Amino acid sequence: MTSTPLISDPDGADALASDGGIVTIRPVRPGDRGALARLYAGASRENLLLRFFIVPGRLTIAAELDSLCRQETRDRLAVVAWQAGELIGVAACVRLDRHSRMAEIAAFVADDHHGRGIGTLLLEHLAARARLAGITDFVGEMLPGNTDVLRMVHDFHEHTHTQTRVGYIDLNIDLTDQHAFERAVDARDRVAEQASLRPLLAPRSVAVIGAGQRHGTAGHETLRALRDYGFAGRLYAINPTGRPVCGLPSHRSIGDLPEAVDLAVIAVRAELVAGALKEAGQRGVRAAVVLSKGFGASGPVSKQRRADVLRIAREHGMRLVGPSSIGVLGTEPQLRLNACLSPIRPPGGGLAVASQSGTVGIALLANAARTGCGVSSFVSLGEKLDVSGNDLIAYWYDDPATKAVALYLESFGNPRRFARTVRALGRRKPVLALESGRSLATRHAGAASPDLMDALFTQAGVIRVTGIDEMLDSARMLIDQPAPAGARMAIVGNGGGLTALAADHAVAGGFTLVSLSRDTRRQLPRGRDNPVDLGIEATPATIAAAAETIANSGEADILLLMIVGTRANCSVGTMAALAEVVDNHPDVTIAAVLTGSNDDIQRFGARGAPVFPQPETAIRALAHAHRYARWQRQPLGRRPELPGIQPARAQALIGQALATGPGWLPRIRVAAVLRAYGISIMPMSAARTGVDAVAIAERLGFPVVLRSAAPATARGPVVRRDLSSAAAVRDAFDAVVADSPGPAGVLLQRQITAPVELTAGIRHDSLFGSLVRLGLSGGWTAHTVRLVPLTDLDAGRMWRDLPAGSLSGGLRKPPRFEPADLEDLLLRLGRLAEDHPEIAELDLAPVFAGPDGLLIGDARIRLAETGAEPDATLRRLSPVALPGVPARPERGTSDPVRGNRAAS
Repeated sequence: MTSTPLISDPDGADALASDGGIVTIRPVRPGDRGALARLYAGASRENLLLRFFIVPGRLTIAAELDSLCRQETRDRLAVVAWQAGELIGVAACVRLDRHSRMAEIAAFVADDHHGRGIGTLLLEHLAARARLAGITDFVGEMLPGNTDVLRMVHDFHEHTHTQTRVGYIDLNIDLTDQHAFERAVDARDRVAEQASLRPLLAPRSVAVIGAGQRHGTAGHETLRALRDYGFAGRLYAINPTGRPVCGLPSHRSIGDLPEAVDLAVIAVRAELVAGALKEAGQRGVRAAVVLSKGFGASGPVSKQRRADVLRIAREHGMRLVGPSSIGVLGTEPQLRLNACLSPIRPPGGGLAVASQSGTVGIALLANAARTGCGVSSFVSLGEKLDVSGNDLIAYWYDDPATKAVALYLESFGNPRRFARTVRALGRRKPVLALESGRSLATRHAGAASPDLMDALFTQAGVIRVTGIDEMLDSARMLIDQPAPAGARMAIVGNGGGLTALAADHAVAGGFTLVSLSRDTRRQLPRGRDNPVDLGIEATPATIAAAAETIANSGEADILLLMIVGTRANCSVGTMAALAEVVDNHPDVTIAAVLTGSNDDIQRFGARGAPVFPQPETAIRALAHAHRYARWQRQPLGRRPELPGIQPARAQALIGQALATGPGWLPRIRVAAVLRAYGISIMPMSAARTGVDAVAIAERLGFPVVLRSAAPATARGPVVRRDLSSAAAVRDAFDAVVADSPGPAGVLLQRQITAPVELTAGIRHDSLFGSLVRLGLSGGWTAHTVRLVPLTDLDAGRMWRDLPAGSLSGGLRKPPRFEPADLEDLLLRLGRLAEDHPEIAELDLAPVFAGPDGLLIGDARIRLAETGAEPDATLRRLSPVALPGVPARPERGTSDPVRGNRAAS
């Protein structure tokens, strides 16, 4: 059984309904009895009939309330949905019997809230708790006329089966396929996020609260930017004096407006933000951008302000950007939204940008304007109390104006959800990420370590860049040009030495300088081969004709044009001639390098092929486009069936061990847990005395390995290798025993010589969850990491990502071991990590890899209680954290549903 970490905050989890409304899902409490009674009392006769199969009387409702409000156990689970102080839905399940893994479900939603996805949301959270309680199937029955619920359960999970009998429909929902469940949840999440964020990113009306009359203030400049950019909707100024601002009439309070606006931009002092936000919520505002600063400090005042602002937003169903945001921008002609403090506005285009840093955001917009990189929308996330990169990724997934996404994120609240959602987005639109925090000096709480970021970006297909220019150059290439079909490149132009430099950069960037065919060379001046340097005197017509010839030949996937302007050679004319080549060949990736010209040409051709100032910047952008296209063409990978695994057996062993407390497992239990996943350790023989050790060594045959039999510790076992004589064994025995705690004795193994020695293992990270690691023997200095779940492609890439030649004895040589064996081991470790997040550390060292298979010398496992961590599956918004109280329980927090996992 695959377990899913569960958020068990006592106040529940805020989540989005399909219409974008915010509801709170939490377990039922005994105190909910009155609210549940009102739920049923206010229901229609038809609604009650479909739930109870009769119109229930007082006694039936009382029995239902008694059942729902009992103390939650592993056999009886119930969750409720609240919105605006009203209980609007309930879902419950009861195990068929104490030994069954099936539970009967029932759900009920208030009449006024049908069609909002409340029932589906309740079932998602109920299913998460049920899986933790060891329940694998939901079963139930319904009336044939209950078509809405029938449609809901089929949409809920692809493994829903129904069967009709006289008067009833029986249903069964198989919960064991976690990945099918995730796909369905993600699809619903995108619908809800798009509805939720539409008032923020495509508002029909905007109010600026704090629109002062003084130039240079945030409110005044935001109102002026909205007015000057020509916002297509209705624009309101809120100023307590009631005097006009920026030529617009103002209102003293947002409550005085003639309508409930979609978006409020708040630019008042930090201590006034909560009050302004509350007034906006009471007036029905759907979204807010808080420009105000004074929320980022770590002191109690700032923490209280953050908690108050987020609580108010949630209570009124508002989505919130900021605080400390510089605003939002939308460039579509039918929108023209510029609620942004950036003084420079980029052109419209296909790049959506999210930045956690205001200054980085301003620099991105300024450089986009300079390079001609068109932007569809921009969001400055600020303190990121509510709206995060995950939310925006879900919104931009189906946004027709967005062709690529650029992210600058300094921290992650839920990187496992990010990995899944950004991978799905990357399959249809490229995602670029500008990294921060590589140096320890710039890292802060919530920032991820560089190797984990590498793993996340690699698995998700994110294009990692190190600078703003690199990000925008790559975005222009990815948005304006077709994805490169391959790595064959041809270079044409009058660049002379620059053409040679471009060729060097191309080869270093992984491209192949294709050798042109005889027929193609015959059509070129003087029969030149690739790179085709036509000389500084070449005319625009000559350059265009050569480019057209190569593009027509079909021999190059990528055409790079090297143009040097001179007094005798008009660069404008040359680029105009080359524009026809671009337009004639929509399937060829084309870019140009233009130097020696005062003409500001950023794009050419109808589709806007990018122009770069230097060959290295062009090649870098092309390399990103090529790698992305290659990743996009690859299959997603699959999670193959692994014969011989026994998750329940391992779970029982882990549960029994945790019953006595966390820590390192004894070797006998380590071996048992690994055997449950088809992983075996080499036999060891125990010796209590030096005499016994020598006798065992002579029986095994020299050389041998001797290690301490003492319980595992953080520093690892004391080991002596290459023991080739009785005397060496006696000396090693004395040294190891002296260096080991307690009279544990030693363990001996025959020494193995293999072509490759590796280390493999599992680590659990508080942000990223469980990870699988593979490294060269001798430590983790050269290693690769992947997040779970692990696919077959992930496993194959892991060993290929180790230093070139370390596994093959040289470049371009085949590996000195059987790759399938190593990949099988990594997949089993991945499944073990995924199924049992209580494994905080697992080390296999050494792992001997050769052509005849794998042998594992030793292993150790450390267990830790799993607390409530960011959930990667459930739909939930950021929790409201009170000052001094963690937003989520720490590891080790008990959960009545999770209980002793050995029992499930």
